[in-house]
Amino acid sequence: MLQVLAIVVAALVTLAAVALFVRTIAGFVAQFRLGQPAQRTDAPGVRTVTMLREVLGHTRMARKPWVAVAHWVVMVSFGLLFLTLVTAYGQLVDPHFVLPLIGHFWPYEWLTELFGWGAVVGIAGLIVVRQRQHPRSLGRRSRFWGSTFWQAYVVELVILGVGVCIVALRALEYALGRVTGEAWATALHFPLTAWLGAPLDGLSAGTLEGAIIAVALAKILISMAWMIIIARTPTMGVAWHRFLAFFNIWFRRHPDGATSLGAVQPIAVGGEPVDFENIEELDEDAALGVGKVEDFTWKGLLDFSTCTECGRCQEQCPAWHTDKPLSPKMLVKNLRDQHHAVAPWLLAGQEHRDAAAQALEAAGGADAENLPEELHGIPTGAVVAAQRPLVGETEGDPTVPDGGGVIDPDVLWSCTTCGACVEQCPVDIEHVDAIVDMRRYQNLIESAFPHELGGLFKNLENKGNPWGMNARLRMDWAKDLDFDIPVVGEDLENLAEMDYLFWVGCAGAFEDRAKKTTRAVAELLHTAGVSFAVLGDGESCTGDPARRSGNEFLFQMLAMQNVEVLNEVEATRIVVTCAHCFNTLKNEYPQVGGRFEVVHHTQLLNRLVREKRLTPVSRPDSADTSGVASTAGTVTYHDPCYLGRHNQVYAPPRELLGALPGVELTEMPRHAEKSFCCGAGGARMWMEEKLGTRINLNRTEEALGTGADRIAIGCPFCRVMLSDGLTQKQAEGAGEDVEVVDVAQMLLAAVRRGETPEPAEEAESEPVS
Repeated sequence: MLQVLAIVVAALVTLAAVALFVRTIAGFVAQFRLGQPAQRTDAPGVRTVTMLREVLGHTRMARKPWVAVAHWVVMVSFGLLFLTLVTAYGQLVDPHFVLPLIGHFWPYEWLTELFGWGAVVGIAGLIVVRQRQHPRSLGRRSRFWGSTFWQAYVVELVILGVGVCIVALRALEYALGRVTGEAWATALHFPLTAWLGAPLDGLSAGTLEGAIIAVALAKILISMAWMIIIARTPTMGVAWHRFLAFFNIWFRRHPDGATSLGAVQPIAVGGEPVDFENIEELDEDAALGVGKVEDFTWKGLLDFSTCTECGRCQEQCPAWHTDKPLSPKMLVKNLRDQHHAVAPWLLAGQEHRDAAAQALEAAGGADAENLPEELHGIPTGAVVAAQRPLVGETEGDPTVPDGGGVIDPDVLWSCTTCGACVEQCPVDIEHVDAIVDMRRYQNLIESAFPHELGGLFKNLENKGNPWGMNARLRMDWAKDLDFDIPVVGEDLENLAEMDYLFWVGCAGAFEDRAKKTTRAVAELLHTAGVSFAVLGDGESCTGDPARRSGNEFLFQMLAMQNVEVLNEVEATRIVVTCAHCFNTLKNEYPQVGGRFEVVHHTQLLNRLVREKRLTPVSRPDSADTSGVASTAGTVTYHDPCYLGRHNQVYAPPRELLGALPGVELTEMPRHAEKSFCCGAGGARMWMEEKLGTRINLNRTEEALGTGADRIAIGCPFCRVMLSDGLTQKQAEGAGEDVEVVDVAQMLLAAVRRGETPEPAEEAESEPVS
């Protein structure tokens, strides 16, 4: 009777679990289809290879090696041990049941035991990690701050319970085989559980059979209970990522696996990029950017549901680390919850939505007491959720709002678009695109943006640079150089005879500290015999700060203007000193018809040193026109976000520093792909930093902690932020002998002019990839 009862219970629970699970899957599909169109199906073969590489190789997870190993074992065991669940159903009917065809095939049994134990040990290790990094002891410094712990505990206990049941069943099977005299009851077939089953072979066959039925039922109930819980909780990302991550990785932006950074995606309506040259033809009701959750693409909605709340993005976020309300994890979590909460409203007909909204208003709004469960066939919770603004003042903690807007403005505008969240995410969520799209709507539709940006936009529109300087001053940096800088349009018609166009950039032309870098690069190129010219007052801001602050109209205006000029002068190869200009020219101008070969100055200079067209020597006692007193000593290098994470340029600046005699490179704890932002990106350079502590001070303190004599940089934005941070620390008595310098300045201080071999006249500088 107990066996019959076990079979009936297992059957009923399984039917309920499968039915709920299938219904939830269908719900996911319907809810993702609510998003806007997006083309993510090109190169299916490459996408499949990328997905398999990331999943099976755990390439993103590998940055935490022991966590990656434990997670890999648990992940593989989830699929590999599915057959043990099938076996458990058979054992309810016959405790001696084995899988047809496989039977007691010992390699399969070895795998089962290896991954059965692996699941137990692996999940135990992950439980320890979660508890050691629990917010109860680390507070906001815990990457699990804000994660839904009861969901994580359910998943951990389910995996642990299933793993224990698998091991226990194997031990009982061994003992039963010994009692019944089976030839397969040996250590060959039970390599890791025979020692557990051996003490049980004194029990009777009936007792062991009953124990197998009981444990098999427990395994089934644990598995089905988990399925029921996640089916009833579609926002349980810590569980659902097991299924959704495969699809999210497959549908990533770049089929080859490149991180979804670099270029911001063009603003789109109905899945098609907006043509700003014919903007008047656009429907007046078209949403420019994201103003409601359904304005995200279906891939964005898939992103939100795939989030496993691991907190790796939060752990790397400069805003979160300086006590601002932005957590990339919590932003995604809040958008996910809003998407699922409002889905019944979106799936209902317009007539029902209008009637439900009117009924809610008539009843006194969301705060009214004794509201019915449904309003005109729509769950009241969905009707209430639909009335919340996507971006607006929140109630309670802005990171975890309990009312008001879904995303607080302070959360949205704290982002520096550094890309650390995207780079760290193991399931390829595209946080930066979501943030920029919401900024676009706030800027273009709501005209709601930090007041400081008003001046920035005005300067960009009227003067073509963020500082509002007169374009005639763009060549002031070249005064007093002992060689001429050719200006296209004045000294030559086009760039056909030049190796490179030197894109000076707004900071390089107007910001006093950045001018030193501009002069240094010009002198080094001249010394190496590289022919180059500049645009002079024909150059304008690339539009990076406008685009990342959401003013797509202004970006398009600046970009199309610059592309027209660049095409007219036949620019093909461009060298830049600003990481933001580098990224925009290289990755975003192709969107508006400008395709150029763009190289960062550290890449080109590094190549020139390797080719011995520039020869650095030790200059320990002399000053140089670069403004750097000496190249000897220890140096720490700060990776600009838009050079490093966004474009994967990590080695050239370091190789260049390594080529300088007497220079010792000392890395900061957070460097390369884990580098910490200077705080200037995302147009934050022109916004006051009123919340938490200053990002640039955090980074400056880390740089000073290395004990280096110099902080080397490769971007004028970084130079401004770190110089300001250093000035403040020096006022406090720290780092008084430290200076912030560009890599180019250090190279110039190490090059002896006049002794560098002149290249042959026919030699031509090759592009740098």
